[in-house]
Amino acid sequence: MDEVQYLDLVLTEKSIRLLGKNQYTLNVDSRSTKTRIKTWIELFFNVRVTAINSYRPPEKKGKIRQKMRHRMRYRRMIITLKPGYSIPLFPQE
Repeated sequence: MDEVQYLDLVLTEKSIRLLGKNQYTLNVDSRSTKTRIKTWIELFFNVRVTAINSYRPPEKKGKIRQKMRHRMRYRRMIITLKPGYSIPLFPQE
């Protein structure tokens, strides 16, 4: 199975509201597919995924050495889990 290159948990007001609906928001590599992310999350966290919604936020431009460059693109995915499953957000000590 292919390895996921980039995975980052998003904690915003909206994503915290979605946690109540058992939905988790992640930033992933723009080349990742829904199928690859679904299988990876199911294997890594031992959960069952119901649905995945994804979109690409607007591109941001930045100035690097007097040239306009585009910052790294990523895809934001909202993952819905089956009832009774959850992903631990912070590791237990």
